[in-house]
Order: sequence, then C-alpha cells, then structure tokens
Amino acid sequence: MKLAFWKKKSGGAAGQVDFGHLPRHVAIILDGNGRWAKRRGLPRTAGHKVGAETFRTIATYCRDIGLDYLTVYAFSTENWKRPAEEVDTIMDLLKKYMLEAIDTMERDNVRLRFVGDLSVLSDELKELAARCDAISAKLTGCQCNICLNYGGRAEIVHAAREFAKDCTAGRVKPEDLTEKSFEGYLYTAGVPSPELLIRPGGEQRLSNFLLWQCAYAEFYYTDVLWPDFTVEELHRAFAAYQRRDRRFGGVKQ
Repeated sequence: MKLAFWKKKSGGAAGQVDFGHLPRHVAIILDGNGRWAKRRGLPRTAGHKVGAETFRTIATYCRDIGLDYLTVYAFSTENWKRPAEEVDTIMDLLKKYMLEAIDTMERDNVRLRFVGDLSVLSDELKELAARCDAISAKLTGCQCNICLNYGGRAEIVHAAREFAKDCTAGRVKPEDLTEKSFEGYLYTAGVPSPELLIRPGGEQRLSNFLLWQCAYAEFYYTDVLWPDFTVEELHRAFAAYQRRDRRFGGVKQ
C-alpha cells in the first residue's frame, strides 16, 4: 500500500517518475545539518539529530520502492576537525542507529555496510559494525552503505597499497591491473557504481566522495538542506535523472 501511495503522488511539481526505471544505486551527500540548526538558533548537534531522522525516512522509502543500493556520506576523514561535542553527537547517533539496525535488519531484509577506514573508531562501534556485516551476509534486500571516516582519495591510495602488497607477494603482476580488477581493492568492492549522486545543501562539489565510483554518475544539486529533504525532493532528483541522456562518452544513434 505504501509503494502504491507514493507512486500515485510522484507526479506534479516533483516531476513524473517512472518507477520501472529507477537508478539501481543512488548516492547522497548528507549536507546542511549545521546550517539548518544555525538558521533556527539551535546548536549544530540539533541539526544532526534531525538529519538522522531524515536519513531514516529516506532510507526506508528507498527500500520500499525497491532500490538496490543507497550510499550516504555520513562522516568524512576531514570531519574530525569539527568541535568535539559535534563529533561525539554524530558518533552517538551512529551507535543508536547501529543498535536499532541489528534488531530490525533481518525483519526488513535490509543490508547495512560501513565503508571507510573504521580502524580509528571506538572498539564498541567497530564491534557493532562487524555485527551488522555478519547479519547482512545472510540477507538479500536493499543494501545501505554508510561512508564513515571516508575519503575518496584515501580510498584510492588504500587500494593502490593493497594491490602493491599483492604484487610483492607474487599473487599478481603489475601488468595484470585493469580498471575492473582495481575496483576489487576499493572499499566498495562488489557494489556497482552509483548512477545518481544527490547533494542537498546548495554546494556543487564532490567533497572527496566516491571519486572513482562517480566517474559517470549523474549529479543532482538542490538548495534544500538535508534535514528538510523529503521524499518529494527525492522524486525531483529521480525525475531529473530520467530526463538525462546517458551516453558514457559515446554518440546516441
């Protein structure tokens, strides 16, 4: 019933969405939490709390409409420079979400994967992430990738080092490297590249997010701040994507 309702509501100002031709993988940069709070005279932490609820709504909806993959930029390698209180709030929200996910993943058939350098996280968060991975391995539904302590350049450097280790160990030769094989060394190994990248918050840049994977993604920018991002705004992004002519460097016949 929920899916039918949203299909019925997908036209109008948001643009007509063809739910039979959605992108398989959507990536979102969760931008604007702090500015949302500042405009309301609230601490930045309040923006992150509302943004977490927005993520829950959008992720649930993506599952309901049958999206295969959703990848969100939750915390970058540069975000450690933010005030300690803000970082602590984000980590507390992450812990809360992990605990809830562990209880509901099997029921909802949703896979949860954490992408990035998790080595610097607390032992508790690393253990929760491992539990989510173990549960996900048994499931087949929508996969939600949360990029945590993630940087696109760092990911590529990490992949290059792992390939170099394999060369040193004699498992591969330098001339064996191809784009396809290199992808196997990325944090996102086994996940198809996003067809659509959405960035709310008004900024129009990648900010070191999925640099390799977004080579041919369609970009959708909106001034709507992440806490105010709605399903209707997601429909606008889908409609814009479906109007694009994706030629991948070729010429359409």
